Amino acid sequence: MEIRQDDLSGPRIRELIREHLNNMAELSPPESTHALDVDGLKQPDVTFWSAWADDELLGCGALKELDDSHGEIKSMRTVEKHRGKGVARRLLTHILEEAGRRGYRRVSLETGSMEAFEPARKLYESFGFQSCRPFANYREDPNSVFMTKEL
Repeated sequence: MEIRQDDLSGPRIRELIREHLNNMAELSPPESTHALDVDGLKQPDVTFWSAWADDELLGCGALKELDDSHGEIKSMRTVEKHRGKGVARRLLTHILEEAGRRGYRRVSLETGSMEAFEPARKLYESFGFQSCRPFANYREDPNSVFMTKEL
């Protein structure tokens, strides 16, 4: 598996982001959907990576800088046929390593509270993420779970 910084110009990555946004819209009400679109992922405070096996897209993930010591994980997504193969684990490891290189002291995330998000929450917990209060511009929301990890 190769993890590359990605400029989001390729059609396969754009399709995966579109699938991600559509799925989030299916699972969460609009006011509780916090996924970034391609334009949001192209902002200067966001670094986006894609994971590949040869020329096959496996998944993606991003790190948004909240301030010089705090990052937020965004847009974690594994292509459906590659779920359960460790793609998300490798991407999350890569993102956390990059956060450490940047000198972040904390990395946080928002994910859904519904059953469909249980595998994601278990993954984050296995990396030492713990529940926390809303951070950045988030507000309390019964459809959201907020998690953080001290580095």
